[in-house]
Amino acid sequence: MTPTFFTGKTAVITGAGGTLCSAVAQELARHGAKVALLGRTLSSLEAVAAEIRAAGGTALPVACDVTDAASVERARTAVTQDLGACHFLINGAGGNQPDAVTTLTEFSPAELTAGKPAGTRGFFDLSLARFDDVVRTNTLGTVIPCQIFGREMAGLGRGSILNFASMNSYRPLTRVPAYAMAKAGVVNFTQWLATYLAPAHIRVNGIAPGFFVNERSRKILLTPEGGLSARGENVMNHTPLKRFGEARELLGAVCWLLDDERAGFVTGVTLPVDGGFLASSGI
Repeated sequence: MTPTFFTGKTAVITGAGGTLCSAVAQELARHGAKVALLGRTLSSLEAVAAEIRAAGGTALPVACDVTDAASVERARTAVTQDLGACHFLINGAGGNQPDAVTTLTEFSPAELTAGKPAGTRGFFDLSLARFDDVVRTNTLGTVIPCQIFGREMAGLGRGSILNFASMNSYRPLTRVPAYAMAKAGVVNFTQWLATYLAPAHIRVNGIAPGFFVNERSRKILLTPEGGLSARGENVMNHTPLKRFGEARELLGAVCWLLDDERAGFVTGVTLPVDGGFLASSGI
């Protein structure tokens, strides 16, 4: 990476209060970028901003709902006024909801019966409202910032967009149909937008994290004692490096994809950072 490439440029990061995107924000700030931290929970964003400022960086926390175009437009206005026009857009906002997740990994006739065990949630029991929420957050929550900040970038004829995909983009993991559907769409949209925005000299790429432990996944992948849950063991059996990723291990890939001087001929790709998960059948 060119040491001064990010200096003075504005990076907008959605989902910036989360484990992975807060690390991305801190890394870009460390390289001299002015970072705008977007997310729903202002207190989380302010905590990240405080760390960046304490290290000598520039950060602007902005409460924003990425599924609401008016909210994103207000955020863009605030960012442009305080930090300048967006140069890098990192779409990290996303997530899942329990009522859009099955407790079963495959169909069982028992799920159709009135006497099924309490708490059993098969495909036919999923809340369609929550399913819709997950799809909207992960898809429109990527499309809307691309449209609003991308318009500004296109007017200036430069910039780079990075969308967060997932292992679910390539393999529909059991129990999470809404999230898998949405993240597969993110990869397809990344390719489409890369083609569309190429004449505006805007590169569009994606990154697909493997299994990283955050507050949400900790309850799924680990036991209360810190060991592997049954699902965590399944993940490990398909991960050649035999461990979960750490947030810092995304940063090299993120910075490279954003850097026009090092990756200027790279657009429309989604790069897995997964410990070999996609390469392994587990057999």
